[in-house]
Amino acid sequence: MKSLVRSIAILLLVSLPAAAQETSTPTLQRDAISGVLEKVVDRFIRPGYRDFRDKAGNFEDAMQALCAVPSQEQLTAARGAFVNTVEAWSKIEIVRVGPAIEANRFERILFYPDRKSTGLKQVQALLAKPDESATRAETLREKSVAMQGLGAAEFVLYGTGSNTLLEEARGFRCRYGAAIAGNLKHLGSELAAEWDEPNGVQDAWKHPGADNPYFRDDREAMTALLGILVHGAEAVRDQRIETFYKGEDAKTSPRQAIFWRSGLTFASIRGNFEGIRTLIDQSDMQELLDPDSRSIVTSIDFVLKSLIRTAGAVSPDIETAVASPEERSRLDFLLLNSKDLILRLNDDFGGALGLGAGFSFSDGD
Repeated sequence: MKSLVRSIAILLLVSLPAAAQETSTPTLQRDAISGVLEKVVDRFIRPGYRDFRDKAGNFEDAMQALCAVPSQEQLTAARGAFVNTVEAWSKIEIVRVGPAIEANRFERILFYPDRKSTGLKQVQALLAKPDESATRAETLREKSVAMQGLGAAEFVLYGTGSNTLLEEARGFRCRYGAAIAGNLKHLGSELAAEWDEPNGVQDAWKHPGADNPYFRDDREAMTALLGILVHGAEAVRDQRIETFYKGEDAKTSPRQAIFWRSGLTFASIRGNFEGIRTLIDQSDMQELLDPDSRSIVTSIDFVLKSLIRTAGAVSPDIETAVASPEERSRLDFLLLNSKDLILRLNDDFGGALGLGAGFSFSDGD
């Protein structure tokens, strides 16, 4: 298997566009910075949060319909709305800056990794001993962050005892799930509103300056933008894949994988990679480099497309994914090439932006 993975990796690397092999020193095109930052906000961040808000709203509607008239059809619809919400969040999740990390919003939407199973224990305890305050979004948000987001919703819909959703109209479990969905819609609405405010965070991102609360100059803005990309790629490798699979000879922990109950582990991972690729593409980030150096971005896009394609090909059954030799070869591919992606973003693209020498996101600098 090692030889297979090595062969795949070599094929990927040698298949990179020939222009990627150029060695000319790239130059940051400073006159492009303003336009790129504006596109980051208007083409990626704002649409991403709006999409998450809307998908969460559909999820709330589907849960309320299930609670009112339980049926297999309504349960399937609610699960489908949950899938759409997870996919929407996975794409915008890479933006771990600004309003998303204020007021614990990020953890309230997705509490993960959860190595001590804190969320699971709290949700199970709540279902065993119902508390009506958890069935209203406005009071649920006052409780533990681990009880109010996507992880809790997944257990409601797919976890032990989920069959009870079909047994009783307006049962506690279903109403709790509807409250979670309502809370997610509320959080999505907050994030969308924060970024849509013309004089708020979007203006700060678009116009770095001495009085700017976020970025005093272009370099700080470029550092934040590159940080979204690098930290996003690192999170996929370190917090998504390596939580359950660290390589061919390492012990596997399939039930530590994100969204393993719903079979959405790799849909989430694919969404993360799609988010990175969409951000780069929609913001025309290649415009930051001189024409002779834009192959750096082309090669990054090539790696991302390969990662997206491979993540989409892995079995959604996490037990199968870690047990089958064929599936494990895909996991090895994801590990190897996600590391390559991190290096290309941090060293190649970061270096081209003037952030390469003595600067490493991997070290937390």
